[in-house]
Amino acid sequence: MTERQHKFSGTKEVQQHLSFDHLKLSAWMDENVADFSGPLTVKEFKGGQSNPTYQLITPTNRYVLRRKPPGVLMPSAHAVDREYRVIAALGKTDFPIPKAYALCEDVDVIGTMFYVMEMVDGRIFWDLSLPDQTKSERTNIYRSKLETLARLQKINPSEIGLDGFGKTENYIARQVHRWSKIYVASETKKIPLMDKLNKWLPDNIPDSQELSVIHGDYRLDNMVCHPTEPKVIAVLDWELSTLGHPLGDFVYHLAPWMLPNMEGISSLSGLNLSEMGIPTEEEYISMYCKLTDRNEIENLEFYKAYTMWRLAAIYQGIVKRVEDGTAASADAYRSTEYVEVFAEEAWKYAQLV
Repeated sequence: MTERQHKFSGTKEVQQHLSFDHLKLSAWMDENVADFSGPLTVKEFKGGQSNPTYQLITPTNRYVLRRKPPGVLMPSAHAVDREYRVIAALGKTDFPIPKAYALCEDVDVIGTMFYVMEMVDGRIFWDLSLPDQTKSERTNIYRSKLETLARLQKINPSEIGLDGFGKTENYIARQVHRWSKIYVASETKKIPLMDKLNKWLPDNIPDSQELSVIHGDYRLDNMVCHPTEPKVIAVLDWELSTLGHPLGDFVYHLAPWMLPNMEGISSLSGLNLSEMGIPTEEEYISMYCKLTDRNEIENLEFYKAYTMWRLAAIYQGIVKRVEDGTAASADAYRSTEYVEVFAEEAWKYAQLV
């Protein structure tokens, strides 16, 4: 098991600042979760940087609880109610999603809003190189996660009750506006390239109005693979989900091929992908185009610049949460080094547009 796999896999005792009254939760679940029967044991999952996530264990079942973190939060961030809504909606389809049990908006129960969903047994891979898998298993896992994304993008939001889940026009423009505001509010030091990108991006957005359900953070460690087979059986962490342009999700999903090889960053840079059975960036793009009936990805360099800039803004938010004491993970990033590197990569792509 690699260091990253060990660090983020499994559960741990609940951190003191994220603890709550188990008896209150148990009483709420007794009233709101079908077939619940205590007593209840609570563990905290190791992985995740944003919404604290817990494993709830009873003598007959296991559940997952996702909550808003305690403390002062950024406006519109940590929207677990939106997570619950999209999971419940996708549960009406054959898309691989955990069963949604109940949402609690009463902060008196555990201190913040939360929801409870099914615990899906399987494997979460935290190392993109999949060192414990065979060459053919790696190929099939990467194919399965791409096929799963294509399935998501073919779902009609209106048909599953997601009307109004997000605005239907100008997705990229709205995302640029949103993440610019979040970045500025999270800023802990001045990074000139981020200021340049904040001005450049709004003026260079491609004119396209495709629409699909957007996951917002679609990556390998946000999905559960079958316990023994190389296929995705559940997609997790819908905190950033909305309606929007499918290429925003796909090119974000391409980030591992674009990210530099840095300690603590999940990247495919420098690996012999063909030898390992992992698609190259070009092969992966070609697979996606076939799955979604595209001839090519237009304006790819813009979407790459946007993706790297957005990642920089996300990491800056993590740095700010660490500074404020609201980060869910003890291993959260404390330095703006990644933010600066991602901004440099984003600007390189911007110059190719």
